[in-house]
Amino acid sequence: MNIKPAQKIFTLAILFLLAMLPAAAQTTAQTWVATWSASQQIPEPQNALPAADLEDATLRQIVHLSLGGATLRVHLSNSFGTEPLHFTSVHIARPLSASSAAIDPASDKALTFSGSSDVTIPAGAEYISDPIDYPVAALSNLAVTFHLDAAPARQTGHPGSRATSYYVHGDQVAAADLPAAKKVDHWYQIAGIDVATPQNAAAIVALGDSITDGHGATTNGNDRWTDVLARRLQTSPATRSLSVLNQGIGGNHLLTDGLGPNVLARFDRDVLAQTGVRTLIVFEGVNDLGGLTREHEATPAEHALLVRRILAAYQQVILRAHAHDITVIGATITPYTGSGYYHPGPASEADRQAINQWIRAAGHFDAVIDFDKTVRDPSRPDRMLPTFDSGDHLHPSPAGYRAMAESIPLSLFTR
Repeated sequence: MNIKPAQKIFTLAILFLLAMLPAAAQTTAQTWVATWSASQQIPEPQNALPAADLEDATLRQIVHLSLGGATLRVHLSNSFGTEPLHFTSVHIARPLSASSAAIDPASDKALTFSGSSDVTIPAGAEYISDPIDYPVAALSNLAVTFHLDAAPARQTGHPGSRATSYYVHGDQVAAADLPAAKKVDHWYQIAGIDVATPQNAAAIVALGDSITDGHGATTNGNDRWTDVLARRLQTSPATRSLSVLNQGIGGNHLLTDGLGPNVLARFDRDVLAQTGVRTLIVFEGVNDLGGLTREHEATPAEHALLVRRILAAYQQVILRAHAHDITVIGATITPYTGSGYYHPGPASEADRQAINQWIRAAGHFDAVIDFDKTVRDPSRPDRMLPTFDSGDHLHPSPAGYRAMAESIPLSLFTR
């Protein structure tokens, strides 16, 4: 078959453009990475909102992002709901302050879900919004505001937000301020924020209990150890593309359901399902240790069994994470002698030491963060250094959280 000169030129031009596509794609390729998240649970009765307050209600909630991006999407959650939940509208905006319901009206944008401004999330499910071009800076705040026409049959949320949320009746999602709003320091029905970033970006998940969740941190101050780590990552070009996701739940256990599901039960949702996760920090176990003797003394056999079960749980976490090419870093359990809640004795301290020895030993975790060494009192290593103690001898103070974050070698995340 004869090819005319004009056709030949056209064909060559098309082939040239096709050949150039892979190189162009490499320079502009983007990937989704979570920049903020919160572990979902059923709010305890004292932390749930009255159903009447959620009838025809607007909730405005402020979250602190770790990684920036030009495009984002929002995860809404009905994970523990027992009936479908209808969101009539969902907006995002830039808040004027971390501790105020006021937003910049010019920044207010409506989200869509499959092109629609409303969405009904089935019971037990999560929904991700359509992507929206909305540049956000690393370490900035974002307000997520939604309207519900009817209260959830059962609420899903994160009680340990250490951030103030605002709620009023009526559809006021675009309001510049909510001066008459009621306030509560919990999050409800929001699970995560993703940003589109260059392909080398990734997320670090911190899986923990109240010490990760931030008990003792400053409300609206974003000074948990995970927040300080996120700030440190932004100071180095080698780690600037990494986000930090706080998947801590106050009162959480490795082995049993306490406040929120146990670690192995929530692992898929809180670790594997997080967008772009590449590294996992495991910092759990003190509630399992303290709980053994909180109500009564335990036998030596019960102590030994608990230690074996905790170590087995760590092994399960490592196994499941490695199956998804996730690097797993173990964090040693911090001292809690003197705690009025757990009042541990010598046997419980021996359990903690045995577990920390296993965490530090080679061949288990891929790397180790020694929080115990950072916060313990050198003269009384079973206790927290007073400078780092929030006062309950269990949870660190903001100074303690800062010391914990500053003790983490950033090289752990650049391997």
